[in-house]
Amino acid sequence: MCISAVRVLLGLLFCARSQCSECPGGCECFAVTRAVKCVSKDLRTVPAIFPGYAKTVVITGNAIDKIGPDSFKGLGNVSDVVLSNNGLTKMASRSFSALTNLRLLDLSGNQFSIIHPEALNIPGSPLQELNLSRSLYNFTAVTDLTTALRWGDLRGLLRLDLSGNRLALLPLGMFSHLLSLQQLFLGNNSLVAVYGGTFSGMNNLEVLDLTHNAFRTFETDQLKELDKLGNIRILLGNNPYSCSCEIQSFVAWLNNSRVQVDVDSVRCASPKHLTDARLRGLGFRALGCIVPIHPEITDLSLQTSYVFLGLVLGFVGMVFLFVLYLNRKGMTRWITEMRDACRDVMEGYHYRYEIDSDPRLGNISAKNGVSGARRHFGASLSQQPPNDTCIVTEEAQVKPLKYSSEARNVL
Repeated sequence: MCISAVRVLLGLLFCARSQCSECPGGCECFAVTRAVKCVSKDLRTVPAIFPGYAKTVVITGNAIDKIGPDSFKGLGNVSDVVLSNNGLTKMASRSFSALTNLRLLDLSGNQFSIIHPEALNIPGSPLQELNLSRSLYNFTAVTDLTTALRWGDLRGLLRLDLSGNRLALLPLGMFSHLLSLQQLFLGNNSLVAVYGGTFSGMNNLEVLDLTHNAFRTFETDQLKELDKLGNIRILLGNNPYSCSCEIQSFVAWLNNSRVQVDVDSVRCASPKHLTDARLRGLGFRALGCIVPIHPEITDLSLQTSYVFLGLVLGFVGMVFLFVLYLNRKGMTRWITEMRDACRDVMEGYHYRYEIDSDPRLGNISAKNGVSGARRHFGASLSQQPPNDTCIVTEEAQVKPLKYSSEARNVL
């Protein structure tokens, strides 16, 4: 009680010395808490005069269109600035450069369409917390913000809130210059995927909020991007997850990852029979997938199949050899007959070849028929010495014939 009374007395003395009449018109100034509040006062610009003791400035619910480098002149002692719900659309270069001790900047609930690349540049980079939730009017503003975060040299920023901005895509490397960032809030947007390099350089991140977006699943490459963040807390609940077979890699990641996830809020939105079911612990059968076969089981089954096939082939070979053994005499007879038949055919072809190749028989025409052939054959025989001629075949033997001169003439 005594300490509070002393603080109030000191505040009153300080207020008397620093002229409390410096409080902006329509605003409320609190010397004890060193705060100035201008709530729903229909202000068009940031007040030009503030009490010298002010540490916190709250200006909300007004109709301020833009802020610039002259908006906060002489407020080097201010550490917290709240400019939410003012309808701001433009942020000029070095808008907060006069706030050399600024730690917290709340710009939520505005409609920024133009953000200068050096809008967040503050000497000494004192900013630790930046709230831009529900403040980006379109994707152009997102691109401008990406440049402003890079050029602002916000090496001491610890907390960034971009929730509620209808973000469907995050520019690659958007947060790569925020090396000290520990908390990143991206909830209530329209994000459908996390691409490689989105969170590159964020080695000190502790909390990542991705709740209330449009994620239906996380592919393998997206899960690798999340794993790069290390053992942090990732909020993935309240997304419309489609619990089909395509989500099995995400389910496996939830079951095995060392990342801290709000698993109780990660639930199925479809199909109907799995609505509101927790993803963690869902089996492959529940997702409509074929139960995977482990490689060890596959190798064992293949080895068993090969052994069985070898046994069958060996048995068939033994039966075949046994049948051949039982029919060895018949097989020998069949082979002999086949050999003799082939020999007869070959001898016939050989005999025909000798006849066809004889030039003396080449002029025989088909018109003369058999008689012409005989006459020609007889004439050829007449030119041969009158020796005995014998034609021998395997079926029968022809007795030697002696041709006399009369017989040859008859022929």
